[in-house]
Amino acid sequence: MAGAGSSLYLPRLTRRGRPPLRRLLSDAGLGAIAALGLAPFGLWAITPVAFSILLWRMMAARPGAVFWHALAAGFGWFALALSWIVEPFLVEPEIYGWMAPFALLLMALGGALFWALPSWAAAGFSSGRSRLLAVAAALILSDWLRGWIFTGFPWALIGHAWIDTPVAQLAAWFGAPGLGALTMALALLPHLARRGAATGVAAILPGLALALLVTGAAWAAGLSRLAAPGPADTDVMLRIVQPNATQHLKWDPEWSQVFFQRLIDLSAEPGPRDLVIWPETAVNFLLDEAGAVLPAMSDAAGAPLVMGIQRRDGSRFYNSLAVIGQGGRVGQIYDKFHLVPFGEYIPWGDALSRVGISAFAAQQGNGYSAGPGPAILSAPGVPDFQPLVCYEAIFPQHLRGLDDRPGWLLQATNDAWFGRISGPYQHLAQARMRAIETGLPLIRAANTGVSAVVDSRGTIRDSLDLNTQGKIDARLPSALPPTPWMRWGNIPVVTALTLILLIIGLARRPVLRRS
Repeated sequence: MAGAGSSLYLPRLTRRGRPPLRRLLSDAGLGAIAALGLAPFGLWAITPVAFSILLWRMMAARPGAVFWHALAAGFGWFALALSWIVEPFLVEPEIYGWMAPFALLLMALGGALFWALPSWAAAGFSSGRSRLLAVAAALILSDWLRGWIFTGFPWALIGHAWIDTPVAQLAAWFGAPGLGALTMALALLPHLARRGAATGVAAILPGLALALLVTGAAWAAGLSRLAAPGPADTDVMLRIVQPNATQHLKWDPEWSQVFFQRLIDLSAEPGPRDLVIWPETAVNFLLDEAGAVLPAMSDAAGAPLVMGIQRRDGSRFYNSLAVIGQGGRVGQIYDKFHLVPFGEYIPWGDALSRVGISAFAAQQGNGYSAGPGPAILSAPGVPDFQPLVCYEAIFPQHLRGLDDRPGWLLQATNDAWFGRISGPYQHLAQARMRAIETGLPLIRAANTGVSAVVDSRGTIRDSLDLNTQGKIDARLPSALPPTPWMRWGNIPVVTALTLILLIIGLARRPVLRRS
């Protein structure tokens, strides 16, 4: 049981087993405070502190109360982290605006359940300080699982709080779940190293000292990787074009011509380039209907062009990237395969289209069809690359398992949907995590920003601010050797966390039988 100094944090239960509402509101507040470690705030030190208080509140509570504590905290975390989800509904507020608060509520509650259910399960076979460890391990495993089930949504993971620090370099070994496990370790140390006879702040001082030492060691390891010499940049010159095509005007017939002319003019500006890159759905026409426009685009680029464009194949529509060569010749095509549910496609869409229900963001048909899967594209004079269209860059699993290793990653995206406050910056942070995990540079082309050149250690070399038009001319950074994460993925971390839960559960079994 907790010592006298813990009375501030231990929950009281109502007759129904639910903590009082004021306690749950404070849990939600702590969850929101913890989320301040994520982009764009980047207050990483707050995140383990908030989790430390949350875990302590769960230590002596009944499993049912643990469920409520975790649900409230998760709601606070996801309500702040996913607040950008209201932005797509405000592009046409007269049609979709009423949906915005419901979308945020449902997303926050859905994410909160990914905290509440594993915490409740872990609390059911643990008690005391072992519960702290069990709940922490269950939360990180749930973070990892969230990237897979229901098509996956690994956004706002606990480990993402470290992206703007040297500690993020540890993702080259352990991925985002490893960074999440580090966060939880720092949250646990003040309690696991607690002195039995001490009370108040004095009781957690040894654990705080250990947490500072662990943070310093992780920081030093990250700095060491950042300081290690790497290969010189390639001689390949890239031009990344950002037309600042705002979402509410993007498909307007007159404004779409303005944005298209921006793409042409920026691509044609003087300067060396071996490849020109346009963002996702850069134009308002289909690839198969482009006709004589393609040669004009190719002439303006003055080099091979990679562009985001929609295309049609029979009755199916695809959100694609196409390589356009000299004279407007269409080369390789990549079709986005990991589509946004309800945004780019509707489950059972063919049937639901008969009653007028279609995908929210798709501009053609009732929704997009999925491409065959991850691929590697090539363009003359440029190292082969792996394309990632928008949302696909948040899924690390898509970067492993290809027969050949690409030389770099290309994310073509349309973050205009995500507003101006947090969504685009969180999306950029996750793209940087992919560069660290793989040891591959990542080039990002976004309609309204943030377009960026990210090197193979996740450092932003050059960028265009949000809601500006312009171009980036930059050399393609070189790749590092394959990282340990590329070889093993998240298997070591997931295995270690699973073993922790098994050991705690097995150690608890005799006690359960005697009771």
